[in-house]
Amino acid sequence: MTTTTLDRPRAGAGVTRRLLVQELRLVARDPFTLTFTLAFPIVAMLVVGGAFGTRPAHGFPLNPSHWYIASYFTVMIGATGLVLLPVHIASYRERGVLRRFAAAGFPRWSFALAEQALGLIAVAVAGVALLLVAAPVYGVPAVQDPVRVGVGMLVGAIAFVSIGVLLGTVLPSARAAQAIGLLLYFPSLLLGVGGPPTFVMPPVMRAIAEHLPLALVNRSIRDPWLGLGDGTGPLLIVTAIAVLATILAMRRSRL
Repeated sequence: MTTTTLDRPRAGAGVTRRLLVQELRLVARDPFTLTFTLAFPIVAMLVVGGAFGTRPAHGFPLNPSHWYIASYFTVMIGATGLVLLPVHIASYRERGVLRRFAAAGFPRWSFALAEQALGLIAVAVAGVALLLVAAPVYGVPAVQDPVRVGVGMLVGAIAFVSIGVLLGTVLPSARAAQAIGLLLYFPSLLLGVGGPPTFVMPPVMRAIAEHLPLALVNRSIRDPWLGLGDGTGPLLIVTAIAVLATILAMRRSRL
């Protein structure tokens, strides 16, 4: 009896690990995923960073290209949570894959855990790719507060990965997930993260941009990275979002 009790967690962990490996293979073969999550943010960062140059100007307090390098790491988080995961998971629901997982006896928590891990790995890989491309072109800005930046990246990634899992389990089809995901993603990209800085926006637009969830993630990462602030306020709000979204995603995505 003792052996059986000990073996169950191991078996469950093994199932989740195998499920995660399979998920990584499927995502890696998806051209839309690779283009949108990986290539698009990198190209956009190069274009926008080059447009503003590398010297403080236009109201930027520092090298504009460094401002956008720090900001576009957040763009990777948004692309993963608002586009990649919702489309991927919704396509499973649409094709009845989740029902087959349940019928095959997968642990109830295995799929949710595998998708959470998939999202975090996707963010990490995309972020590293962004820095590798940026380094020889603009140089990577020195991290002023590594601990706060690391916490901001982790909490922000958890928040949006959980939102992505939740959207994927709520929306009825892959097309619906793609439409809703892009509708949420592009305003956040243009207003809160990768577009013009908020200090050049009109007051009303600035107020909207500064309170978007992805913009809060961005401030919790960019400000301590570039020494513009500690990012504590935005980080606390993002932490609350991460906790709530994770609870809802885990409940909703159980098989």
